[in-house]
Formats: sequence, C-alpha cells, structure tokens
Amino acid sequence: MTAEELAAFREAENRRRVSPAMRAITGMPDPGAEIDWQWLDLPGRRLPVRVYRPARERGVGSGDQAAALPLVLHVHGGGFVGTAVQSDWINSHLAAQLPALVVSVEHRLLAPDTPLPAAADDGWDALDHVVRHATDWRIDPARVAVFGESCGALISALAAIRAGKADLQLRAQVLVNPVADVTRTMLDYPSVIEHAHSPTLTVPQLRLVHRLAVPSGTDPRALSPLYAESLTGLAPALVVVPTHDPLADHGRRYAERLRAAGTPARLSEFPKATHAFVSMPGVAPQAEAARAEITSFLREALDR
Repeated sequence: MTAEELAAFREAENRRRVSPAMRAITGMPDPGAEIDWQWLDLPGRRLPVRVYRPARERGVGSGDQAAALPLVLHVHGGGFVGTAVQSDWINSHLAAQLPALVVSVEHRLLAPDTPLPAAADDGWDALDHVVRHATDWRIDPARVAVFGESCGALISALAAIRAGKADLQLRAQVLVNPVADVTRTMLDYPSVIEHAHSPTLTVPQLRLVHRLAVPSGTDPRALSPLYAESLTGLAPALVVVPTHDPLADHGRRYAERLRAAGTPARLSEFPKATHAFVSMPGVAPQAEAARAEITSFLREALDR
C-alpha cells in the first residue's frame, strides 16, 4: 500500500466500523452505560477518548474518593485502522457490570508519519493523565487496570511495563489476541503459518503492520513486550487467545514469559475462535464467554 492507498482504505474502513449496520456484528451497547467522547490535553497534542460510565453511579460524589469507580483503560485493535467505537459492546458491559469507568484511547493509527512509538505514547500518556487527575474523573487511582485487543493489547502491555517502572501499581492487565513481537521474527511462529489466511487477519496485513510499526533506526525489541528486559512485578495478566488466529502463539509465548518472570498470567484459549472475535459478538459465539471471563477477572482484581 502507498500512503495514499492506506489513507483511503483507513477512511472507508473506519466509516464502515462506525456505521449502524455494523452493530449486527459488533454488538449492541449495554443500556446500563452512558457513552460519550472527551478530549485529553496531553503534551503537544489533544487526544480523543471514548468514555463509558455506569448510567447510575451508586454513592459516587465528587469529593468522596472512597466511593469512586475503578478505572479500566482500554485500547482498541486494528493497528493501521480501527476506532474505539468498534469496542462499544464489551466496554459498555464492563462499565455497567463491574461497575467501572472505562476510558478507550483513540490512539494515533499506524502510518508512515505515526509509527508504533506514537501509539504507545498515546496509551501510556492517557493512562498517566487520567490517574493523575483521578478526582476530576471520579476514579480510584488505587484500582486501575489496562485492557487491550490485538495491536491495542501490545500498547496495553507496553503501558503495564511502563507502569511498573513508574511505580504505578496496576491491579490487572487483560490482553486479547495480543501482538507481542514486532521484531524480524514476528511472522516466524507456527500459528502464523497455520492460519496465514484466516477470515479476520492475514499475513499480508501483518506485514503491513510490521512495516508501519517500526521506524528505521528503532530497536524493535523495545516495542515488543515479548522481548522486554524485565517482566517481573507487573500486574497479573489474563491473556485471551483464539486458537484459529495467526497471532495465537504470540499470546501463548507472552503468557509463558510473564510466568517465567514471576508475574501471574492466566492463558485462556477459545477453540476455533478467530482474531478479533471479542469485538464481533454478532458472528462469534465465543465472544460472550470471553466477555464473562474478562468481567470476572477484572471484578476480582479491582474489588480487592
């Protein structure tokens, strides 16, 4: 793809993902959550975030920190395409059922002028901003989790690693069909070969992600959670892996690395599910079970 072709494809694809007709695939939002867009004033930029809040917040007052909501910082999938709207189904249900404030980051998409470091900074800076302004957001800064899907899971995993270095104590991280390796070995996994032309993710798309993600002169290991120097002491992880996904082995290997470092990691595999199944409850029957497991995992972590 040329830059012009990428821009045209992205515009058409994102229009499709926010269209009312797509709700048949991406699912209807939980009526128990209120959804709106807000903007974060970050260093050198303003970043849109999609905010999901329980429609009836029980006992939450602006000056009552003990009654504040936990925070789930979410990052959508897609990499070079995508929008937070495509995750309305699961994020609204999390907001209503945990209950929690869910903030989904509309990060800069991968492109020649915005490689992966830009998106990774958006994820971390959004997390840091909301936690530092906890009173304004009416959240409890001691009960925070990150949650990401696909490339968004990579961004979330990098944020969890940065949180460990910054002494920000996260309660949990949920990584759904994560990209864990953007080095030259990104495609050298058995699952990539076996599911190279899956219905929802193909090797040509992964090659494009790789080309856009890592700028020339950048060490790809610094952008690959699988190659992080240390994974010790991070928040407990739930790694959700659809078995019919080219990236299935990325998730499996990352869960292994977390455990080897002493970080609790639960690997949950969903047989015959394909990449991005959690964002497609209308056509992926396994999405309901995955949502229930994610909700239960986050509730247990955030209620401690």
